[in-house]
Amino acid sequence: MSSTQQVSLIGAPTDVGAGARGASMGPEALRVAGLVQALRNHGADVLDRGNLQGPANPWLDPVEGYRHLEEVTAWNQAVHDAVYGELSGGRMPILLGGDHCLGLGSISAVARHCRDTGKKLRVLWLDAHADFNTSLLTPSGNIHGMPVACLCGYGPKELVEIGGHVPAIDPKWVRQIGIRSVDPGEKRFVHEVGLEVFDMRYIDEMGMRHTMELALATMDANTHLHVSFDVDFLDPDVAPGVGTTIPGGPTYREAQLCMEMIADTGRLASLDVMELNPALDVRNKTALVAVDLIESLFGKSTLMRK
Repeated sequence: MSSTQQVSLIGAPTDVGAGARGASMGPEALRVAGLVQALRNHGADVLDRGNLQGPANPWLDPVEGYRHLEEVTAWNQAVHDAVYGELSGGRMPILLGGDHCLGLGSISAVARHCRDTGKKLRVLWLDAHADFNTSLLTPSGNIHGMPVACLCGYGPKELVEIGGHVPAIDPKWVRQIGIRSVDPGEKRFVHEVGLEVFDMRYIDEMGMRHTMELALATMDANTHLHVSFDVDFLDPDVAPGVGTTIPGGPTYREAQLCMEMIADTGRLASLDVMELNPALDVRNKTALVAVDLIESLFGKSTLMRK
């Protein structure tokens, strides 16, 4: 990373797309865990833009297959506008979630910026879940299980049109890593659409290094790399503070290697940190681990690397 990395933190304190309350406290937990200073220690020029405003979580049952569609749309539009504004101003946005439905607003803004500037886009989706559900596939109606599908054009009109281009992205631009919980109908859909998924079995068999080499392959100087990091990507032993813990995730060391290899590309240009839930955490342990991993994305390594 160059010593003048211009970074903007954007808090999105809502759990409106989730099935558990508490992710709305995620942005503050990351700040308390020292995120701003950690980034500054790696030479970044950090502006904390504070928190976006949006509707409260009404905590209602799904309507026609979607929970809180109106509120989710409002939050994602706010996220889209903020992220797009930072990119247009030449800064790197780091979205502090909030639940992962907000990846829709963030990535649609990144895709729009890439269309503006003629860049290619690569999205790394680090998550226990594929988040490729639709209202027909999921009984819960929780929209944090749908953002990748919405980005690829499968979802309600209000959401797929955020960013002004339908679909916002091509599934071929996405690499999903760490996946280990996919609903049966969602499995078939992921397969049909041709999403590239490096699930935990793949990582177990091939190792994190080989996985990341493939996930990062064929990028060039004209590629914008976006990382959408759902904290439940990590094994719950490492990161208990999430609403949807799924055992068998990457270890601390595997996650560090993943982040260090992303940093080595020098292409990271935008980041989401999602689904941190301090209400379910132990002494802010998960936020501290998340900050540690973000530091690795910004070039922290054990020894000097050439």
